[in-house]
Amino acid sequence: MTPSYPQTTALSRHTQTKAKFNKQLIALTCAAALSGLVLTNTAHAKTVNVTSPDSHIDISLSDDNGRPEYQIHFNGKPVISPSKLGLVFVQLGELGSEFTIKNVTRNSVDQTWQQPWGERENIRDHYNSIVATLSNGKLDFDIEFKAFNDGIGFRYVVPKQAGLTSTAKLDITDELTEFVIPNPQLTTAWWIPGRGWNRYEYLYRTTTLDKIDRAHTPMTFRTADGVHLSIHEAALTDYAAMVLNQGRDGTLRADLTPWSDGIRVKTQPGFSTPWRTIQIANDAPGLLNSDLILNLNEPNKLGDVSWVQPGKYVGIWWGMHLNENTWGSGPKHGATTSETKRYMDFAAQYGFDGVLVEGWNEGWDGSWFHNGDVFSFTQAYPDFDINAISQYGKSKNVRLIGHHETSGSVTNYRNQMSDAYDLYKKHGVTQVKTGYVADGGDINRVDENGIIRHEWHDGQFMVNEYLHSVTEAAKRGISINTHEPIKDTGLRRTYPNWIAREGARGQEFNAWGSPPNNPEHTAILPFTRMLAGPMDFTPGIFNLAPQGLDAENRVQTTLTKQLALYVVLYSPIQMAADLPRNYVQRLDAFQFIQDVPTDWSDSIAVAGEVGDYVAFARKQRGAEDWYLGALTDEKPRKLTVKLEFLTPEKRYEAQIYRDGKNADWLTNPYDYVIETQVVTAKDSLSLSLAASGGTAIRFKAL
Repeated sequence: MTPSYPQTTALSRHTQTKAKFNKQLIALTCAAALSGLVLTNTAHAKTVNVTSPDSHIDISLSDDNGRPEYQIHFNGKPVISPSKLGLVFVQLGELGSEFTIKNVTRNSVDQTWQQPWGERENIRDHYNSIVATLSNGKLDFDIEFKAFNDGIGFRYVVPKQAGLTSTAKLDITDELTEFVIPNPQLTTAWWIPGRGWNRYEYLYRTTTLDKIDRAHTPMTFRTADGVHLSIHEAALTDYAAMVLNQGRDGTLRADLTPWSDGIRVKTQPGFSTPWRTIQIANDAPGLLNSDLILNLNEPNKLGDVSWVQPGKYVGIWWGMHLNENTWGSGPKHGATTSETKRYMDFAAQYGFDGVLVEGWNEGWDGSWFHNGDVFSFTQAYPDFDINAISQYGKSKNVRLIGHHETSGSVTNYRNQMSDAYDLYKKHGVTQVKTGYVADGGDINRVDENGIIRHEWHDGQFMVNEYLHSVTEAAKRGISINTHEPIKDTGLRRTYPNWIAREGARGQEFNAWGSPPNNPEHTAILPFTRMLAGPMDFTPGIFNLAPQGLDAENRVQTTLTKQLALYVVLYSPIQMAADLPRNYVQRLDAFQFIQDVPTDWSDSIAVAGEVGDYVAFARKQRGAEDWYLGALTDEKPRKLTVKLEFLTPEKRYEAQIYRDGKNADWLTNPYDYVIETQVVTAKDSLSLSLAASGGTAIRFKAL
């Protein structure tokens, strides 16, 4: 990919021209300092500064030590100490050591763009940037920094140049990027292990920073001063995903996921890396209100995406996790024509858009987890008539939602992908859930010599494989919901049909996980995994303890916390995950799931502390109604929420679904109260959250 930099448009403006910069370089005028772009020059070193538009964040890039290093200050205090930068290649050696700043260009942008669907409709893209060219006299490479009010992003660009044409082979063996955090023993971190046997499906650990080994991103911190940071990456394409390794205490270093042959990235001159991102906020809710990851991705490449439809669905899914049904054929087979029609009847009656069906295609019998090569993605089991089902769904205005499980045998899937997507298009299927169940390094691909190679879910090969499925689906008007995915890095902006992903411990672990998800799990997810993008968590379980309250495998929440998840854990496609019969028994509470939308014009985090509690307010797109979801960990607590997010001078009926007086996730999860009151933007509500409880509110405009 040939790198490109932002150009000045009607919505963007340069803060300085090159001539002005040269003049300011000599004079070191106050105007240059105020602009947030300062270059100091001594005989042997240069330092370049760029600040955020609000001046709270300052990035300093220096070649003081004969190599590029950066540091970051927030409100005048260091949050990233001097940290190394660089790349290492088989063919070129290290691009870093003995490279110094050769020249700098700068830019400032303030523009607004619109999401076709999302947490908010309009997103402001406002930043100052620099591109520093570094050279050792023989080779050049660029480091680009963008400073936003909510954090920073930077990336490497290796351009074509003399001796490096587009046909040259470049193999990256290491990335030297560091994130040095001051006072690691006083910094709290929330993290999951990086590159283990699993993908991302771990319970989060809460430790001091110095106790981290290797961690996936997003990885979130709170400093001793209360500043919150989260390290991640944006626009991950044709490159290996980054995990973080800790060397010396507080020194986190990028660790790129390797190919099976040990090379980290295989590329050519003219490439740019993903953005390394650091979201920065004064408090925990500040992280949740950030658009940094999306802003660092390229605009929509698909054109008209009106066919990408947010919505809610039910599915033949939870019964398999409870062992009431099987994925494979036989007397307990879940994916049958009759069962799918029954679910479609339920969906039509209660206003759901679709029915997800898993286990309809041949290959599920036997040890499917270990034998993905036997899956057919076009041949149904005899008791599943896709033509009859699609026609029945059309008569009910309920769409069939497709499913493809690969078990990590990606070559088998790619060989059938065109025919599989064509089949779905023929039958009006516009959304497909894909699965890549396989242990961490056990993705199977067949190379050009017919030899099976084992790759990681987040290596460069699979980064490209996931995106290939998305672009192939887009050609047929199909959206993709990836499970066991590569982590989200904001590519939904560029490819809006990549409508959701999994990428964390979801609801299914409550059916069979050991242990199941604990009460703090969904109080950590918004501040970690959810910073990357939408998650298909599959909330809405009403029978919280199918095997009894004393069983290990049960949902460790109250019922109204399950309702709150629809607002707190954002996804444009939300599932009502429980069995239909359990909703029929509690139709009063089920009403909230029927009402809550999945597409928003605005979203505001109104309260929260990582791992303790969180409260989100979201406004329905195309309507005046607002919704609020609040939840807590194992500790009951009271929250006072100001309703100043509501439209001034407008009255609302607050339809409140809350924990009852005696509610407790462990002993009494079904105690809930539904009540209403009229409120305005001048009011506040006091929320009483039970242990692992929650509150869900619809503010219906009057």
